[in-house]
Amino acid sequence: MKHQPARILSPVAFAIICALSSSAFAEQSSRDNTEEQMTVFGKAYRNTATKTALAPMDTPQAISDVDRDTLDLRGVKSVAEALRYVPAVNTELRGGAVSRLDLFNIRGFINYQNFYDGLPLMFNGWNLQPQIDSIALEQVEVFKGPTSVLYGNIPPGGMVNLIAKSPQQEQSTDVTVTGGDFNRKGLSIDSTGQIADTNLSYRVVGMVRKKDGQADTSEEERYVLAPSLDWQVSDKTLINFNIYYQNDPSAGIYTSVPGAGSVLSNPNGQLDSSIFTGDENWNTYEREVLMLGYKINHEFNNSWAFLMNARYMDADAYQENTYNGVLDADMRTLARHAYLTDETSQSFVIDNQISGRFNTASAEHNVLLGFDYQQLDSRIIYKDTNDWSGTSSVAPIDIFAPNHQQIDGSSLNFNYTSDFDLESRQVGIYVQDQLLLGNWVVIAGGRYDQYEQTSTDHASGADTAVALDQDNFAFRLGGLYNFDNGLAPYVSYAQSFEPVVGKDRHGNAFVPSTGEQWEAGLKYESADMSKKFVVSLFNITKQNDLTRDPTGTPYDKVQTGETQSRGVEVEANTMLTDNMDLAVSYTYMDMKVTEDNTGLEGKTPIWVPKHAANVWLNYYLYNGMAAGTTVGTGIRYVGETQIDALNSDQVPDYTLVDLSVSYDLSYLSDSLDGSSISVVASNLFGTEYYSCYDTNNCWFGAERDITANVKFNF
Repeated sequence: MKHQPARILSPVAFAIICALSSSAFAEQSSRDNTEEQMTVFGKAYRNTATKTALAPMDTPQAISDVDRDTLDLRGVKSVAEALRYVPAVNTELRGGAVSRLDLFNIRGFINYQNFYDGLPLMFNGWNLQPQIDSIALEQVEVFKGPTSVLYGNIPPGGMVNLIAKSPQQEQSTDVTVTGGDFNRKGLSIDSTGQIADTNLSYRVVGMVRKKDGQADTSEEERYVLAPSLDWQVSDKTLINFNIYYQNDPSAGIYTSVPGAGSVLSNPNGQLDSSIFTGDENWNTYEREVLMLGYKINHEFNNSWAFLMNARYMDADAYQENTYNGVLDADMRTLARHAYLTDETSQSFVIDNQISGRFNTASAEHNVLLGFDYQQLDSRIIYKDTNDWSGTSSVAPIDIFAPNHQQIDGSSLNFNYTSDFDLESRQVGIYVQDQLLLGNWVVIAGGRYDQYEQTSTDHASGADTAVALDQDNFAFRLGGLYNFDNGLAPYVSYAQSFEPVVGKDRHGNAFVPSTGEQWEAGLKYESADMSKKFVVSLFNITKQNDLTRDPTGTPYDKVQTGETQSRGVEVEANTMLTDNMDLAVSYTYMDMKVTEDNTGLEGKTPIWVPKHAANVWLNYYLYNGMAAGTTVGTGIRYVGETQIDALNSDQVPDYTLVDLSVSYDLSYLSDSLDGSSISVVASNLFGTEYYSCYDTNNCWFGAERDITANVKFNF
């Protein structure tokens, strides 16, 4: 039975509700409030790399961040876009037409699970991946290398932590109207302030957006509402309540295209970048996510504090889709299979932290003790027309003359059905000490995790359960020395782990896949903070990957796989003049499969370019007729990647140009202070580029996209 779409508000109704909400708060707010504005992140904010207030430049590991001003200046519309200029991150791995997930890798290792305000966005491993819209973010923080010491189960390449907008005491409301290519229409509101003369501050973020997808016949539609409230109970106690609601009635496509005709030659010609190999009658993706959270920050005294950060999530997603079969000998007729998924997830995560400072001899200790718990309960129903005989029950499509009206969903015959519950639990206990000894900063930490997972199959009628129970201990150690001239060399070692499901053919349960990284680097920040750079060298080894058992059946696995990623990152930001700033980055990465039983040893995994470089230049005009104008331009270079795991061919490198022009309307009138207009063009010259999983599954990169925004502040 087809899932019923969630009830949604019309754009007009949504905008009215948001506006009324902010007006109601504003009426209670004192416009003559002269209190100093709270910090952007609030008292409950913790640095991603340490869960403390230690600055990234004083942390002995590579960290990159993208702040709100940069997100706005570059016209960022998704987390994937926010990562485009971050070194060692290769983003938008499924091309420009697939926008329903933020898929990227960090230092070569794919990460499907982001963090939101320090807590994981629980992902069931299928198609229900929570996705935070960029409108709700204050900053995007990328922590490079293993992070399991603080966050538990996570790949060794690193993590992305999305910092939410928080309530501020100073009254401000932004309303932004958006239009542009792909018939884009959007409206957003961001309102914050103190409620009258109380100890309450609020923030309401809301957005509606609709556009045509890059792929033919597809559409994208989204509704977001993210209110939050700070209650300053006393000088020492802050309680934050936060909600994030997102409804995606339509989220574009998820299908791929054959390599022949896209990245590879085809005697019939070249495919268009808007090609859709699915069917308009069988292309649905509806997702609804509700998250309810709270934070309690209590300062016992000037040295010791407690933070409790918790969130509950209820989400569902329904999908109707097709995937590619074999491309016929005529190189234009593509076999297809139809499938559907119906998924629900409920999760609860909580992180409790006690932090304190004390001195021993000449050293200052900043101690962190933590306990966290993660729980996910998910139900997944999967149906597929594939009968595994090599034939298809779905009409093929001519990729050079596609007919998108061939599938009748009511007549599909599903030959395979899977229906199961997935339950996981993770408990972690961690400790960390930051020692400040003169110019030295030393960090040492350890964490123990207990991970349990149960998968119960209902399709067979027997409710067969498969259980997983694994534990792991990880640690990290790092040191950094701050010279008086701003230079800070550092070195660190860190470990990671990921649970591995299953057993070998002898009945022995698999152990977690582990990773370790050695990193050394040099950081610099000038006294006036106008110049900074970070150079880091890293070597990551991931062990216990599953490979085929050479003495068993094709389905038997053993844990003998190993992958190594090593390279260099350079990231620099500088004010060239009073009205010009520059951000540059470069990454060299050498990633290989170092141990394998299936012929992959010595091969480079897909989606890993050896070279990547970015440049972004901003020019601010303060005088003359164009005063108030900011012009920004960026260049992104991504080197060649492998077309498949066997490295049978390569996906070409590409260079893209982005452009941003904004104008501060306060130069026209003081009454327009905080208001602006902007036009942002990504892939300005419409360069065609590609991404591939294998020769039968490739994606076109994002086409040229020009967006205009008009923001009013009051």
